[in-house]
Amino acid sequence: MSRYAAYAASLALTLLCLLLAWRFGAAWGWGVLVFGAFAVLGSVDLLQRRSTLRRNYPILAHFRYGLEAIGPEMRQYFIQSDTAEVPFSREQRALVYQRAKGVSDVRPFGSLHDPYAVDYEWINHSLAPAAIASADFRIAIGEACAQPYPASVFNISAMSFGALSAAAIRALNAGAARGGFYHDTGEGAISPYHREAGGDLVWEIGSGYFGCRDEDGRFSEERFAAQARDPQVKMVEVKLSQGAKPGHGGVLPAAKVSAEIAATRGVPPGVDCVSPAAHSAFSDPRGLLRFVARLRALSGGKPAGFKLAIGHPWEWFAIAKAMHETGELPDFIVVDGAEGGTGAAPAEFIDHVGLPMHEALLLVHNTLVGLGLRERIRLGAAGKIVSAFDIARTLALGADWCNAARGFMFALGCIQSLSCHTDRCPTGVATQDPARWKRLDVADKAARVAAFHRNTLLALRDLLAAAGLEHPRELGPEHILRRVSPTEIRSLAALYRFLEPGELLGGRVPEHAVFQAFWPLAASDSFAPPERVRALRARKTA
Repeated sequence: MSRYAAYAASLALTLLCLLLAWRFGAAWGWGVLVFGAFAVLGSVDLLQRRSTLRRNYPILAHFRYGLEAIGPEMRQYFIQSDTAEVPFSREQRALVYQRAKGVSDVRPFGSLHDPYAVDYEWINHSLAPAAIASADFRIAIGEACAQPYPASVFNISAMSFGALSAAAIRALNAGAARGGFYHDTGEGAISPYHREAGGDLVWEIGSGYFGCRDEDGRFSEERFAAQARDPQVKMVEVKLSQGAKPGHGGVLPAAKVSAEIAATRGVPPGVDCVSPAAHSAFSDPRGLLRFVARLRALSGGKPAGFKLAIGHPWEWFAIAKAMHETGELPDFIVVDGAEGGTGAAPAEFIDHVGLPMHEALLLVHNTLVGLGLRERIRLGAAGKIVSAFDIARTLALGADWCNAARGFMFALGCIQSLSCHTDRCPTGVATQDPARWKRLDVADKAARVAAFHRNTLLALRDLLAAAGLEHPRELGPEHILRRVSPTEIRSLAALYRFLEPGELLGGRVPEHAVFQAFWPLAASDSFAPPERVRALRARKTA
């Protein structure tokens, strides 16, 4: 294979130079030394287990590392990085690698960021810092359920088997088991690789109902109950939409639909696996809530909720009104921001569809506060969360916990080669090619996943202590500051409008543009656009 060409060439040239030296004299000894050194280097690359990239690309991987050391100007010729197309900078990835490998993240000189730049953010410290003994911060989910779950405030976001390799799933779940946090399965069903290490699972149920579908692709209560009652499954999450491609449905390219994945999902192999954009088990907000309640019962009383990316605000308001009117509540809601990642999505969807996570989270949080429901429903959030400060800012905006995908992928060794959809991931993380993923050392990467989680929470503990707080639940929007101009600074509490408890009750509509426009028009029995929107559409098409 081409990725071993340099190693094979070094062996061949070493042998050739040996023959030439034997036949024509010691002058050819230079070739033996040079090419022999490359051959030794390639052999070491193949035999070591810490770097999947070196195992998959002996010798060649060192050229990549060398170009990365020079900087983005040269690195972009070998691999896309630090450009507009790549979602995380070199510094962000370096932070994950340091924490995953247990390397000190202490820096010399000063901040990498300009504190006078617009949008620069920070957390204010206290002159009376707190002393926090443990960084194992948890939030109780489903306290009224028969089987409530004490979740970590930082967990692995939804990534399916299929999008990720068997080795990657094994390493993620083993890391979750070691660190005591949960692993969201993604919508691709629970594979045997999710079960090997016994780490906590949140089972995501998408519109394809993979793992709990009948022969016609519709939801099967019997197949769902058979898996949901497994003690390893801690919560059940209905995926309404995801941030990277909201309104589109999941996509697993045919190249990655192996026979094993087809069997796990219950679909034909070698064919694009595309989830429907909408669910068939319900069609309106009240039906969604009944479906969530049914999943809770079928699972034996485990917390059940849903995940969504916010689009049309009236649709979220319709769900909120249905909760208020029926009293049927999810145990949790996960808000996925439009900046969320994926293995394959149309360009326009990944770039220009859906509400960013901060605004989406704030809208959901405000609505629940305004209806007096916030204390009864837990909120998770996901969308480009990597560092402890990312977690702190997200919790300050209203979330109870955070999920991350790409940060944990970096811990596995992802280098952002942007080849997830081609089945040619060089590090064995996002591929179904066994020649690539079998070189990912599961034990080593599981340790890195657990270390990244642990060290990130230790950093969060230190941030909280510096701010004089003792638990992430004490974070509020007043703790996070943002520069809005060269001469102005605002806290998030001053920048955003936060509703008061019960402000939406009794027919009141707060002075908030989105609530003013759409709250009175949303109906709890339909996702359809309100009358005002239909009238505007009719006027434009007349």
